[in-house]
Amino acid sequence: MSRTIRSEEITGSPEFRHLSTIADIGVDLRYATPDNFVGRDLYSPQDCAWLHTDAAAAIERVVATLATRAPGHKLLILDALRPHSVQIELWDALAGTDLQMYLAPPERGSIHSFGMAVDVTILDAAGRELDMGTGFDDMTELSHPILEEKHLASGALTAAQIANRKLLRDAMTEAGFVGINSEWWHFDCGDRVQVRATYAKVL
Repeated sequence: MSRTIRSEEITGSPEFRHLSTIADIGVDLRYATPDNFVGRDLYSPQDCAWLHTDAAAAIERVVATLATRAPGHKLLILDALRPHSVQIELWDALAGTDLQMYLAPPERGSIHSFGMAVDVTILDAAGRELDMGTGFDDMTELSHPILEEKHLASGALTAAQIANRKLLRDAMTEAGFVGINSEWWHFDCGDRVQVRATYAKVL
């Protein structure tokens, strides 16, 4: 059974770093606002702008890569630490729908709850989000990286949109993150099985 830590204990834990300590990123935690698929703030009064120190160090590598490959562009963090209690709320919000496939079931737990996953996009030099073909948390097949070639062939996605996704994906994977087949914005830091077995889950 994995170790656990309460969300209110995070501030005193040496295993976690606040996003404010990472230079040259943007932060817009969508679950701390009504701008998400549930339509309400799920985080307040909790501060969820945290990552495990390993994931935070990997984000710094992404920042360095973007500075070289796309000067003026910036990584935007849309979600980082997601306490297990919030994961349960998200799961329940999609109960009885096919959309639950986009969430890790509570009994398994999300890698976000270990501070070892992020949802991200890229801002251009003017501070605008790059066009990725869909918004964050768009639960349709257009969001699926595995189907990009099909969507390009049909005209549902443009070559420019896919190039933007590739810029993000390449920077993230070179830093040690692993993407998933169904969301262009989601990346785990390392192997999920190892994370669940060795890192502390935030309740």
